[in-house]
Amino acid sequence: MNIFAGKVLIDGNWQDPQSGETLPVMDPSDGSEFGRIASGSAVDIDLAVQAAQNAMDGEWGKTIPVERGRLLQKLSALILEHEDELTEMEARDVGKPLTQARVDVKACARYFEFYGGAADKVHGETIPYLEGYTVLTLREPHGVTGHIIPWNYPLQIIGRTIGGALTMGNACVLKPGEEASQTALMVGELARQAGFPPGVFNIVPGLGEEAGNALIHHSGVKHLSFTGSTEVGALVQQAAAKNAVPVTLELGGKSPQVVFADADLEKALPFLVNASIQNCGQTCSAASRLIVESSIYEKLMNRLAERFKELRVGPAFRDLNCGPLISPEQKNRVEKYINQAKADGLNISAEGKIMEDAPAEGNYVKPMLIRDVPPEHAVAQEELFGPVLAAMPFSSEEEAVKLANGTPFGLVSGIWTNDGARQFRVAKRIKSGQVFINNYGAGGGVELPFGGVKLSGHGREKGFEALYGFSVTKTIAIQHGV
Repeated sequence: MNIFAGKVLIDGNWQDPQSGETLPVMDPSDGSEFGRIASGSAVDIDLAVQAAQNAMDGEWGKTIPVERGRLLQKLSALILEHEDELTEMEARDVGKPLTQARVDVKACARYFEFYGGAADKVHGETIPYLEGYTVLTLREPHGVTGHIIPWNYPLQIIGRTIGGALTMGNACVLKPGEEASQTALMVGELARQAGFPPGVFNIVPGLGEEAGNALIHHSGVKHLSFTGSTEVGALVQQAAAKNAVPVTLELGGKSPQVVFADADLEKALPFLVNASIQNCGQTCSAASRLIVESSIYEKLMNRLAERFKELRVGPAFRDLNCGPLISPEQKNRVEKYINQAKADGLNISAEGKIMEDAPAEGNYVKPMLIRDVPPEHAVAQEELFGPVLAAMPFSSEEEAVKLANGTPFGLVSGIWTNDGARQFRVAKRIKSGQVFINNYGAGGGVELPFGGVKLSGHGREKGFEALYGFSVTKTIAIQHGV
């Protein structure tokens, strides 16, 4: 089905980019090139925005919510019909183990299913006002929405951003991450097959400094959704300000899990490990900090060390605990943090193993547990985007909260305790967009509003909250007399 190799999707048609140039698609498991994607430019972005606006002015702008919902649900069904193909494509492109890639495919389908069912259920309201007046509100689409997504979870992020935007009647222009665009392109093809009108869903792969930069500065884009680094998020927000358009920013994280002495450690252990190494740690919401009550610190560190030593790393299709990092550049970045930790004398408590048959050209690093990390150290403060868990003890609830809030980020946090009063007390004091108590991640949580505070961004994706962000409120006041 790879009819989209080297192509852009504009106005319902696969076509060559205006420059005629392409970019290599690299397999992070072995460093080989296995395809090409289009190198889109500002000209392609302009054509895509025009096509999206034409869709808004035409058939799509007149499509009623229930029909939009049916199209979204049809797309969901098509994604599941191609589950195996999408799983293999996502695993190879991103480097994540097959099991994790399959979860992403199902999550993507679930987003479109959820939003398809919600399309005709986002209502306005009537507002009591002056005698002789009736006042009501409508929720209307922004118009053309621009979406820039990263390479680490293409399918899931397409579902939660494109799904939400289409539900509310917007027309979309997507710039996927240049390191991993394959499944984004395939979802675009499946959207064509589902029957979305031309121009509703446009995709322009390419470099961030070219296609991405053109999209965030385009005056025809009326809402921007960006998932990525805090540094680039600031540039997106600055560009949006010049056109006075709203933005949704889902940025970095340094998420903590706080473990109190009364926690169920048997239940907690799998979450403490998996939440730090999933997708080889290349997850904005990765629980990369572990804050443990002193009285159980040694016990938990020993248990975690045993589990980290059992972790195995290898090619995506081996379906081990971790695959490779996305690129040599990302591998070098993570290794610099690890080398600095070693040079500073930090305690490397345990690490996993890279399998002997893992290709030398792959971007592999060992999952690593570092204990007794000073709260101010870089591995406790900065987003590594690798499978490194930084652990530190605390002596009081006050100290635990201070440590949890002690970074510039605030995306997700976890609390492990069986004390009901403490659960709510600490959850209210931790500054993050999501707080999980005695669990972490809630199985994807399509229905749960997701987003950050502080340098982790603003605005919300997932759930009905996303639909409010992808629409604008119009107030209509009618004077009809008494």
